[in-house]
Parts: sequence; structure tokens; C-alpha cells
Amino acid sequence: MHQISELAAVLCPLPEPGSVTPEDCFADACEQAELQRTHYADNLEAAALGTDGDPLILALEHARTQKEEADRRIRLLLAYAREFQPVRRYPLRELAQASGYTTSGVTTAYGRPEITLVQRQLHRGPVPRKDAS
Repeated sequence: MHQISELAAVLCPLPEPGSVTPEDCFADACEQAELQRTHYADNLEAAALGTDGDPLILALEHARTQKEEADRRIRLLLAYAREFQPVRRYPLRELAQASGYTTSGVTTAYGRPEITLVQRQLHRGPVPRKDAS
């Protein structure tokens, strides 16, 4: 099997029998996974040809970029939850569990840049903390 096809198979797996509910949608789920594989393989091949890069290295770099983007979104969501939620202050334990951070990591995961970005997107400032009096 061609390396790019193998990478697509690894990263876009077909569903396992019994894993799709309702079961009569299994064929559709397989078809969707095949389309994802084809799309991924086509993009990876274009990138490899366009850059003379190794497909595996390009796939790893792409995965790292996706991971960094997911981490950025988590930091923004934590800033939003901790700084912009007037109705409910989320307990650190709950935020830590949902984000994959430790409780102390939740408090240090975001900073002024994330707060500023959330503020710009919401067009409002953070909710004043009760203990800030």
C-alpha cells in the first residue's frame, strides 16, 4: 500500500462493526470515512508534491498544528469560563477535568492575551470578581 494511503487509513479509520447506532447507518458511516480518507490523502499528496516533503513528517507537523490549535481553544474557553461567566462560576475541579489540566493548571493556562481576545469577541469586559472589592 502506498505510504500516503496508509497514513490516511491510520488517521481516518473505518468504523468497527457494531460501533454505529443505528446499525443501518453503518454503510453510510463507512462511506463517510472513505471520503475523509480520500480527502486527507489528496491533501497530503498535494502538500508532499508541493514542498518535496516527506508525507509522514508533513502528517506529524499537521497533527502538531491541530494540537496547538486545540490547546489555544482550551485556553480561550478557560478564560471565558473563569472571567466572563456571571451566572455560574465553574469550580476549578470541573474545569480541570473537562480540559485535561490540573486544578492549578487551569488558573495558569490563560492570561491577559486570551482574556483580551475573548473580550474583543464578546464586545464586553470580564465580570468583576466578588473578591476584587
